[in-house]
Amino acid sequence: MSAAEGPLVVGVDSSTQSTKVLVVDAATGRVVASGQAPHSVSGGAGRESDPRQWWDALRAALHSCGEAAHEAAAVSVAGQQHGLVTLDGRGQPVRPALLWNDVRSAPQARRLVAELGGATAWSERTGSVPGASFTVTKWAWLAENEPEAARSTAAVRLPHDYLTGRLTGEGTTDRGDASGTGWWASATETYDEDVLGRVGLDPALLPRLVRPGEVAGTVRDAHDLPFSKGTLVAPGTGDNAAAALGLGLRPGTPVLSLGTSGTVYAVSVHRPADPSGTVAGFADARGDWLPLACTLNCTLAVDRIAALLGRDREAVEPGGAVTLLPYLDGERTPNLPDASGLLHGLRHDTTAGQLLQAAYDGTVHSLLGALDRVLDQDADRTTPLLLIGGGARGTAWQQTVRRLSGRPVQVPEARELVALGAAAQAAALLTGEDPAAVARRWRTADGPVLAAVERDDTTLARISGVLSDAAPLLERGTRNH
Repeated sequence: MSAAEGPLVVGVDSSTQSTKVLVVDAATGRVVASGQAPHSVSGGAGRESDPRQWWDALRAALHSCGEAAHEAAAVSVAGQQHGLVTLDGRGQPVRPALLWNDVRSAPQARRLVAELGGATAWSERTGSVPGASFTVTKWAWLAENEPEAARSTAAVRLPHDYLTGRLTGEGTTDRGDASGTGWWASATETYDEDVLGRVGLDPALLPRLVRPGEVAGTVRDAHDLPFSKGTLVAPGTGDNAAAALGLGLRPGTPVLSLGTSGTVYAVSVHRPADPSGTVAGFADARGDWLPLACTLNCTLAVDRIAALLGRDREAVEPGGAVTLLPYLDGERTPNLPDASGLLHGLRHDTTAGQLLQAAYDGTVHSLLGALDRVLDQDADRTTPLLLIGGGARGTAWQQTVRRLSGRPVQVPEARELVALGAAAQAAALLTGEDPAAVARRWRTADGPVLAAVERDDTTLARISGVLSDAAPLLERGTRNH
């Protein structure tokens, strides 16, 4: 390994199915080492993971980085949003964590919205209308369905909080991740005691909020990690806020992220509040805001359709009039937690490739439908759409986004933007810079720009029509089965 030009920092991305680690030169942004380790998600009635798997995966990923991790001066952890981690008095998990894509708390979400003044009141209070993904609804579900577990809980954490806490021995969180709980008031940037009282959660169980640029703590020596005792630990944040840092986003630049879930977001200087619930009014990790819309079904759903058809994911074909709404795990945008997938317009001459293309179209339609709500009214609609995530380099994904958006699309060459954003946050502790400015200095968003093509309004209108006509069926979903 060649000598670094500046101090080394570590950025961690603890996602739904794996933990990735980058060791980065803080001066240049060069990745000098990387590691990855998997963890599992249980299926069945919900989506759960044992948080101790995340820690084991972090250790394994760090050790695979070799000597580079030993030299790190600072570390930051980004993690999947919304997950409910419940710990006992010894810091051990009371039960597996309820993950963001566990939708069992949909009834609790509906009840909480109604009981606390409706959607408009929630959006003004917390910036978001909570759905089944939000942590507050998961705690309400736990208190109702597993009261013994709730009573045994001595600390409530988000996934990134859990890992940061095991590094430092302290209970901390940041505004970006806290804004996705449903119990953080965006107007005051404090925990909302009325909401907490409604779900019976003692504020003393929650982590301390660390401000942007502050040090969350230092690495303690009570574990087998390749860090020196006293290594600085940044506040960390949620995965989407970390990706925004990793891109060095300026206000108004739209991002479409294609992963297990799909998201569209942009940095805004205005505190968002969307009473429709389409846009979550998240905070970013710097001091601005990150209005965001998320779909549960993205690359995983399209890959599942490809597997059912026995085709490669790129084997799409044009033409046909088939519509596929790939709500395989329910859906968050639109808010249909009990829905299942819906196929319409199938004919004798429909090909497998057209059916696969319809899965892409249905997925992208949901994301683009939220884009105008995410962007400020004065945003430049000709700005290239930044395409990131696991699907961003797929030709079928790129072409579908271009065709249905009518916008130029830019694909950053940098990979692992969540981990890079965490690394930029760690580097900012050492330099005193804005972490987004660190990422811009690293030129993480550089990449080819694909020119705009004429928007396919016919396909967009067809999908919207099917969605509207099928709304009653989708809302019933499998609730009665």
